[in-house]
Amino acid sequence: MELWFSEEQATNIRFSFKVKEQIYSKQSDFQKIDIFDTDVLGRVFTLDGVIMTTEKDEFIYHEMISHVPLNVNPNIEKVLIIGGGDGGTVRELTKHKNIKKIDMVEIDEEVVIAAKKYLTFTSEKLDDPRVKLYFQDGIQFVKESKEIYDLIIVDSTDPIGPGEGLFSTEFYNDCYSILSDDGILVNQSESPYYLKDARELVRATSKLKNIFPIAKVYQYHLPTYGSGHWLFGFASKKYDPIRDFKNIKYDFTTKYYNLDIHLAAFALPTYVQKMIDESKIVWDNYKLNI
Repeated sequence: MELWFSEEQATNIRFSFKVKEQIYSKQSDFQKIDIFDTDVLGRVFTLDGVIMTTEKDEFIYHEMISHVPLNVNPNIEKVLIIGGGDGGTVRELTKHKNIKKIDMVEIDEEVVIAAKKYLTFTSEKLDDPRVKLYFQDGIQFVKESKEIYDLIIVDSTDPIGPGEGLFSTEFYNDCYSILSDDGILVNQSESPYYLKDARELVRATSKLKNIFPIAKVYQYHLPTYGSGHWLFGFASKKYDPIRDFKNIKYDFTTKYYNLDIHLAAFALPTYVQKMIDESKIVWDNYKLNI
């Protein structure tokens, strides 16, 4: 008997893959955690039925959320990650020798426990001596923090359940207050393609533009996320991601990120740029609720 997993990525649209084996399943206090083994995608990690990480393409997400800000300000030393329980963002950040401190705040310890056991390809650096793990609400952590960070990465799920508050104006204001004078914030900003994702993109970007003097969006292509076209936000008190791009050639290997990709990622399709500039959904096809 064949077993297939399906994620509803939009109304009447599903992404499915054939499961070789379900190797982990647990209902935590916050969400349903599942890990599957597949022939094509390798191991697949889902939360509440939504794909978070696949072994085949996770490097795209984790390289783009990490290396872009480090190639704008290579002097970053203290980093705060909100979310990121699979460990992939930490893995990429630890490649930068100048980083001295990485605080990772994950609300659900069960995610990290599962990742350490079953997702070693992303979690391998969670025990790096520069990394300190906090298992608590990231919103509260930011609000109460007395630490000043050079970089905050909001490696969050979609704005539902545990991730909902990480898209609020209050949270972004609190992040601003604990960033250094040349600090950078990078956040997961959803997709411009399907209506429910595009709404969150517009809302989050509009909030950041009202708080930070520099707020832009950059894109990456991840085949297993809805539509395959996804975005990160880049907000800074000082640095522009294009004007201040340092063109550093790393002493480590990347599989997706490179110097040309950095610049090209900020060249957005016209309909996406218009959404961001006008802070509203303007694509005519959204009338069809795609």
